[in-house]
Amino acid sequence: MRTASPGGPFALGSEVPLSMEEPADVGIGFSSLRFINDHVGFQGTIKTSPSDFIVIEIDEHGQLVNKAIDESAYETNKIQSEPSDSVKKPKLHVQDVPLEHESNEEVTSLIGYVDSDQNHLSGLENEDSINGVISKCEEESIDLLSSLLDEKTQMLLDQFACDIKGMWNSETESIAPSLELSLGRILDKEQRAALHSAVRQKFPFLATVGSNREVVVKPNLEYKELCHLVSEEEALGFFKYLDAKKENSKFTFKPDTSKDHRKAVHHFLNKRFGNLVETKSFPGQNHSSGDPNTAITVRFREKAHGKRSRLECERRKTVYTAFTLQKENLEMFEAISFLAVKLGVIPSDFSYAGLKDKKAITYQSMVVRKVTPGRLKSIEQEIKKKRMNVFNIRSVGDSLRLGQLKGNHFEIIIRNLKNQVNDSTSLRERILEAIENVKKGFVNYYGPQRFGKGKKIQTDQIGLALLRNEMVKAIKLFLTPEDMDDPVNKAKKYFLQTEDAKGTLSLMPEFRVRERALLESLHRFGMTEEGCVQAWFSFPHSMRIFYIHAYSSKIWNEAASYRLEAYGAKVVKGDLICLDEDAGEHFPSSKVHLVTEEEESANTYAIHQVVLPVLGYNVQYPENKVGQWYRGVLSRDGLQSCRFRMPALKLNVPGCYRHILKHPHNVSHQLVLADPEVEVEGSHTDDATSCLSMSFDLDASCYATVCLREMMKGDI
Repeated sequence: MRTASPGGPFALGSEVPLSMEEPADVGIGFSSLRFINDHVGFQGTIKTSPSDFIVIEIDEHGQLVNKAIDESAYETNKIQSEPSDSVKKPKLHVQDVPLEHESNEEVTSLIGYVDSDQNHLSGLENEDSINGVISKCEEESIDLLSSLLDEKTQMLLDQFACDIKGMWNSETESIAPSLELSLGRILDKEQRAALHSAVRQKFPFLATVGSNREVVVKPNLEYKELCHLVSEEEALGFFKYLDAKKENSKFTFKPDTSKDHRKAVHHFLNKRFGNLVETKSFPGQNHSSGDPNTAITVRFREKAHGKRSRLECERRKTVYTAFTLQKENLEMFEAISFLAVKLGVIPSDFSYAGLKDKKAITYQSMVVRKVTPGRLKSIEQEIKKKRMNVFNIRSVGDSLRLGQLKGNHFEIIIRNLKNQVNDSTSLRERILEAIENVKKGFVNYYGPQRFGKGKKIQTDQIGLALLRNEMVKAIKLFLTPEDMDDPVNKAKKYFLQTEDAKGTLSLMPEFRVRERALLESLHRFGMTEEGCVQAWFSFPHSMRIFYIHAYSSKIWNEAASYRLEAYGAKVVKGDLICLDEDAGEHFPSSKVHLVTEEEESANTYAIHQVVLPVLGYNVQYPENKVGQWYRGVLSRDGLQSCRFRMPALKLNVPGCYRHILKHPHNVSHQLVLADPEVEVEGSHTDDATSCLSMSFDLDASCYATVCLREMMKGDI
């Protein structure tokens, strides 16, 4: 029986044994979730087919993304992505530093090569022009050094470099890391940066460090170590590539027939430079593992270059292509992985504003880097076989970020309508009553799809393991099989029994892109804690952080239920209030206000203004029973000392705030009548209703299934 709320017009009720059916997918039991409105509700089935659940993203301008876009509205973005002559130039122009070319000229080492295009060229083609490019770059380095160093310091640097090279070439004992040469103190920051780059470009076997504005040169021991694995020419080219940091470029080593040797090179590069670059082996045209053309290719990780000057950022000519993605009955990460393979990029090259349901027809905005509009259009027909479509294809100036949307529009059909058990009121009356009540609001829970609905292992369990730095456990949770006998689950079962990544790869179907990427990394790095850390980097940042967010979302759901159970709809001392009525989910703590005792007595605020923190290092917690509850949960889960920063996985979780209550906008509905001659099971004789068609809008990060749960008064 529902109990009346002590404050406000709402009534709170705990979960009751009413069902909102969803065929063949029971989902997780949200037994602790609560209702905010006091009406009876009704029963029905959602997601009978994907076409019964249509989700259309609403962009920042309030436009539905499935509509044709007026490209003139995006001209501003295109213009802003071009270099600006009005930007004040530094004393030493960034474009004067070697290898930072504006042209499309390929910068190539003598043996390996750097490639900024999607298709690789042979590393041995056009050798004369290649040598010319490098010579030109070296000449520019010499000229720059001459402008920065006096003649005596230049001579000392040349002699130091000659001595180091001579000691290495003589193959005598290893060079002491204490050997160093000071180039003096350089007061101007831009000149120091240019000097660091010029020295490393001219002498890649040297390293530079800075301390108190002093530039010090040392032997690059990593260069020497790499020379034990590859030729000196390759090492030279690799370190030139690494220092140049040329956006969207790749470096490829010489073809290598030895798999064990390639594995050793992979291991070295990922161990020493894994935070900057990622490596992959690409076979030749016949795609056999023994192909003499198999070679290791290196590319920079996303956001690996750190902060750039405004001028340099504007000079980068990365291609960004925006489009609307339509998918049907397909998980979003699976769709991205498939597109990445077809376009020759990696999943982290895709950006999006929000996640979308799997069992639905969804429309959402996306941006892909390093792919032209023409290239994307060329795969339109091919991806339709995967129940996907792309349209509204256009050039833009930058990627999308999570939360960069106004909300989502939903068009939903609920079938098999009937009264709740022992409810004798007209079904039509119950439905209309429910619709009117849900307009007042619903508890803003994260929906079950956030946690991997119907799965044995929930995504929040993986997130907790990652937060506790239990990397091996997190991998095993990800690869835990369901109770089914299909090839995917057979492969997962084999892995848990044997931890044989290579053997599991041979069993895992090709279409399981994520699992295969993870297994390939485990095969390369091993099933150790460090190896599992590297394996997680086979996933893009957005997917690694997704599991952390899933755990935070689960805790928020529990916190919302506890808050409503403890205080009902009354705003009490210690609650957190959002002072900005138009704020979304990601707003700073400066917009959060702590309710005082006087404000509680005066009923200054309403329940729809109350927010609760989503876990992170930069949030404030309520100062009442709810704050104590948060601390208890973190202690329960072994996170009492967790800082929500995970440098090993390059994940930072600042946290955010989420309103306890939300309400739908622009609600409309239509009751579709069945044949009056056909009796509808569970309905009364005066009701011939067979399905309810609804459309409504929700703010970003709100779940339609949660809104329907409140309306129908059933589990999800």
